[in-house]
Amino acid sequence: MNVVTPVQPKISSVLTLPVIVASLGYFVDVYDLLLFNIVRVPSLKDLGLSEEEISRIGANIYNWQQAGLLIGGFMWGILGDKLGRRSVLFGSIFTYSLANIACGFANNVELYSLLRFVAGLGLAGELGAGITLIAEILPKELRGYGASVVASVGLAGAIAAFFAVKLTDWRIAYFIGGGMGLILLLLRINVLESIIFNKSIEKRGKKPVPWWTIFTSWSRFVRYIRCMGIGLPTYMVIGIYSTFGNEFAKALGIAADVQAASCVLYTYIGVVTGDFFSGILSQWLRSRRKAILLMMSMTLAGVLWLLYGGIKSTVMLYACYVWLGFSIGYIAMFLTTTAEQFGTNLRATVTTSVANNVRATVLITLPLFQLLKPGWGVLNSGAMVGAICFSLALVSLWKMEETYGKELDYEEA
Repeated sequence: MNVVTPVQPKISSVLTLPVIVASLGYFVDVYDLLLFNIVRVPSLKDLGLSEEEISRIGANIYNWQQAGLLIGGFMWGILGDKLGRRSVLFGSIFTYSLANIACGFANNVELYSLLRFVAGLGLAGELGAGITLIAEILPKELRGYGASVVASVGLAGAIAAFFAVKLTDWRIAYFIGGGMGLILLLLRINVLESIIFNKSIEKRGKKPVPWWTIFTSWSRFVRYIRCMGIGLPTYMVIGIYSTFGNEFAKALGIAADVQAASCVLYTYIGVVTGDFFSGILSQWLRSRRKAILLMMSMTLAGVLWLLYGGIKSTVMLYACYVWLGFSIGYIAMFLTTTAEQFGTNLRATVTTSVANNVRATVLITLPLFQLLKPGWGVLNSGAMVGAICFSLALVSLWKMEETYGKELDYEEA
């Protein structure tokens, strides 16, 4: 009797058009998402604001962008589960591309705030919908590699944003971001919808599962919170340790003038390589949970190095930020895990909203850091925020379902 050996998909099959386009989409997404942070001071100075106004109004505009991300995360996710992943990719990129081009023409603070809100609204749909789509179209044995490709290409957008601003002015940088988005829109015309989603629509009939049952069903709510929890260290590192790298350098007694932008840049250089590595690591370990735990442990080691490792030079400081960036490079991996935790009829809602909710946790961790700083100092305040985030992340990962190789053709009942 002849035994038929299952044919294993080749790694080369990862490089499909949807994966390539999702990667480029995430590149533009990160570029546009970080652009305001980079051009905040020169753009607001150009609009005639004083130094005090730049700090206060700049924070307000940033909050408008974050509000757009939070609202858009649910809006695009719900649309993705109703209309399809492909339609969300078109709608989101069209929205943020036009908003970013319009930002290049902004001539007052009110218009600038509104446009950053609209841009945030559009940017909210890109990553979650892209990860959901490739999770459903790739063979289950190769989804980790797909996440690696998307993340490593996408996060290079942060580096591109820094150099775009250095080589041009802030208005041109916005035009570049919007223009890249519109070009990407043309590439997406040939991207097909997920077969799993199409089959899901046929199965649902007249009994769809409402999106709010994520919060009314205990099982779904616990899974949802766990997916958010494992991502907490990633944006804590970006939003606090990197963004305020100049303050950490001063607290460490480093005499040289350290710019926060340089700390963020070195962090993202690490993230690009780390996100590529984490996907391959999960394939090698045949486990999402083990890969995330290892990356999380490396992040904790990097935080301890930064806070208590006796760093006294800019070279060692930037090396530490590269390490931190590399170790938090499981962003696409935890979103792939999120997509694998839920059925097709709620998958886009969950993945897209989790992606943006984790980004927005900085709105909680940063005020806590600022509140503790006057009494505790920069290093101890950073340590306390880190202790909270790592504790929640490890509790979230504990007993989380292992989803490596999980079939995704199922529904939430």
